[in-house]
Order: sequence, then structure tokens, then C-alpha cells
Amino acid sequence: MRIASWNVNSIRARIEPVTKWLEKSNPDILLMQELKGSEFPTAYFKDLGYESAAVTQKTYNGVAILSRYPIETISTTLKGDEADSHARFLDTRIEGIRIINIYLPNGNPIGTDKFAYKLAWMDRLSSFMTDLIRSDEPALIGGDFNVIPEDIDCHKPSYWIRDALFQPEPRARYRSLLTLGYADAFRSLHPGETGKFTYWDYFRKAFESNRGIRIDHFLLSPSIAHRLKSCEIDTEPRAQEKPSDHTPILLELT
Repeated sequence: MRIASWNVNSIRARIEPVTKWLEKSNPDILLMQELKGSEFPTAYFKDLGYESAAVTQKTYNGVAILSRYPIETISTTLKGDEADSHARFLDTRIEGIRIINIYLPNGNPIGTDKFAYKLAWMDRLSSFMTDLIRSDEPALIGGDFNVIPEDIDCHKPSYWIRDALFQPEPRARYRSLLTLGYADAFRSLHPGETGKFTYWDYFRKAFESNRGIRIDHFLLSPSIAHRLKSCEIDTEPRAQEKPSDHTPILLELT
């Protein structure tokens, strides 16, 4: 089974590159984040052979899952804050695997309500993932985590030292998920490898100079981690015209 994740930075603006990538890479499942629209093109992807589930929000956020298999939607909200209306969470079951798509808050600037919201959201996610791992159900949590886990996951740590993605609090919360027993799919197969990123901003030729960060992740529960065969970052879509600032990450399970 081939499962991918991609922050598309507006599905309306990127429908053509997403289509081309699906046709080329042929994943069984694609998790998408930052849809940026209240409408999702369900019928369009149905014609491409994919079922879909989506949580949308006008202008901002939004997550969706495409699947060649039937999708059972379990929840569209992350428990713990009934007032949170952001479209950032989609919990599904596909082919006996819990597949959860997240778009974790950015949190910038530091010292504001946005940063406090990021940390609170991560605490809620940790509670959810604790319950999930106790269930022993095979689970995969993927998406845009907006966390740079380690120094090697960015081109230059000093550049990110004042960014919310690099602060000790979210990084510690990310590591605590690994302590629970989840495996970072990419880092499990590429320990110590540098220069591997999933995001580059649009300015100062960041992509061309590979001044990026790795913030799009797959975390696997112990009951499925042994099935991990490969996990790679596909940089080709980021090199196309009018790309998302993120690029897909693709894993394969046996």
C-alpha cells in the first residue's frame, strides 16, 4: 500500500499539479492539507478513481483524504476543545488501518494566542494518540505537523531560532509522541541524513538553494511500523511552475 501526504496550499490553485502527480505516482491514498476553500472537488477525484473525505473551511485550513479503497470516517474534530472550529483533523479507517490526517497550527508569532493555540492543540493530539496506541489498532498519523523535530531537519538552525516551528515546546511535544511508541517513518529509514526537506518558502530562491525544512511527517504505531518498506520525499512537484511551497512525502507498507 502506497500512502502519501501533501500540503497543497489551495486545492483550487493546485488541482492540475495534484492530478499530474496522482497519475505519475499512483498512490493508493493521499492525505492533503491546507485546502483553503469551503468546497472540495469530490466528483472530480471520483472520476480519477478516488473516494474522498474532506473537512473544509472557507479561505483557511482544510484537510482531505483520497483513497482507492472505501473510507470510513470516524471523526472530523480533535477532541478536547468544543469551541475549536478550525478544519485541521480527519480520522478515518481504511483497509483496517486508522489513518489520521492533520494540519497542525503554525503558531507564529511566538508569545501570541496563536502560539498558545499550537501548544494546546498538540496537547490534545498527544491525548488522542495516547488513547489510540493503547487500543493497539494499526494507526498512521500523517500531514503537516508544522514542527522541525531536530536541527538536521532544517538548512540552518540559527535562521529558525525565533520561529514557532523550531521552539523547544513544540519540539518536545513532538518527541513525546515518539516516546509513546510512534515511529517517524522518514527518519526511521534515513537516520542522520541531512538536506532532506518538505517545505521551502517562495522567496530568495530557497528551493533552488535547498534552504528548507522537514515539517511534513508520518508517525506509525508499533502495530504497523514493522510494515514500513520505504519513505521518500518527492521534490519534483516543488520544481514545477506555480507549486505549493510543500512537496509530497510518500511511504510504502508491505
